[in-house]
Order: sequence, then C-alpha cells, then structure tokens
Amino acid sequence: MTELRGAVAVVTGAAVGIGRAIARRLAVDGAAVVLADVAADGVRETSRLVAADGGRAAVVVADLRTDAGVAAAIDAATERFGRLDVLVNNAGGGGHLPPHFPDATPAEWGALLDLNLRGPMLATQLAIAAMRDGGVVVNVASTAGLGHRAYQSPEYGAAKAGLIRFTSSLTGLPGRAGVRLACVVPDWVATGRAQAELAAMTPAERSRAPEPIPLGTVTDAVVRLIRDDTLDGRILVLRPGEPARLLPTDG
Repeated sequence: MTELRGAVAVVTGAAVGIGRAIARRLAVDGAAVVLADVAADGVRETSRLVAADGGRAAVVVADLRTDAGVAAAIDAATERFGRLDVLVNNAGGGGHLPPHFPDATPAEWGALLDLNLRGPMLATQLAIAAMRDGGVVVNVASTAGLGHRAYQSPEYGAAKAGLIRFTSSLTGLPGRAGVRLACVVPDWVATGRAQAELAAMTPAERSRAPEPIPLGTVTDAVVRLIRDDTLDGRILVLRPGEPARLLPTDG
C-alpha cells in the first residue's frame, strides 16, 4: 500500500473545484503538496486553505498547456520538498466553452488537447524520471471520454478518451520504472461551476438533471487509486447514483 503521510504530491489544476479538493485531501492525509495552476489568485487561496488545514504546500503559477509550465510543476516537487511520490493530473476542462470542432480553429481545439491530454502525458513522462523511489500517477478524466453518443465538444471527448487509454496502455510500468498509473473518470461533479449551472436552470430542467457527484466521492476515489498498489492501469468510473466501478481489464 502506498502511504500518503510523508509523501510529496503534485496536483495540477489546483486553483478551484476538483483540483483544490484533491490537494486539500492529500495534505490532510499527510502529503506535502505542490499546487500548480495558471490562475494565480485561486492557487494561492488553495495554498492558504491547505495551511489552515495544517498541511504543507508550494505554489507554482504555470500554464499547463506549455512544456515549460508542465516542467515547472514537476521540478517544484524536488526543488521544494526533495522528492516526488504522487502526481495527480487534474488540470483540464474547457469542453463547455464554444467554439467546438469543426467550427473551432486548429489553434483553439489544439489548445484544449494540449491542456487535457498532451500536458498530462508530458507531466507523467517527467514524473517518471523524478520518482526515484517509485510512485503513483492518477489521471483525472471524464465520462465524456466514454461511450458512443454525440458530444458537444469532440476535442474534449477525444482528449479524455485518450487519457483513459493512455493510462491503461501503461499497465505493467511498475516492473520497468517503478511507477504505477491509474485513472478516475467522474461524471458531473458538484463544483462551484456545477452549482451555478444548476441554479441557472428552470425548475423543470433541474428536475431532469442528474445529482452531481460530491467532491468527497472524487477525492476518496483518488486516494483509493493512490493507496491500492494492485490498481495498476485501472480505470475507476464515478456516475451519479451508482457505486464506483472499475472498468474490466479484458475489453
């Protein structure tokens, strides 16, 4: 079992929502946390909240769509805390913002791919090199990357599908590099943005909307994937009103 107490973790996209909740949970469980995000005010507020919880944090203000930004986040772990044990690739999003493919320009949909897929892949590659004593990478995907139905943002769905398959493709990495990957795949999560979307709905729309997944359910899932060393390359799906479900490994 991988222990969080005394570990050093990097959480990307830590300024708000899921990333902030994950960072706070890892800190409460005893990890020192590097908080990486492009939103300076938000990530500094996360650091303040971690400190208020009794935890330790370092802040990296960086654009995680860029190679330099990703490298800064990973390098900060060893520079500030001397090691790296856990990486949570949470930075992402943008699938709700138009324009979408094919109306979006290549630069627009390319930037979304950089944030949601290329950035996590690069962060993982750099983390593998930095995790000298082994470690764990947890990717945060989305149910937008599952299934066959039409989706408003094809580029976002493709990026999240790619992140899921990237994770499972690296099954067996512990034997080669001592680093294990896993992926959590949540549906709609009860972030501030989700609550605002619910509030903007009509009563009829609200009655048809699924209940957002509590942030605590997501953080519990991330901690489970970090701690359970048998979950190599596994994909954990979180849907409203259903228990967490590991995708089968034979499909």
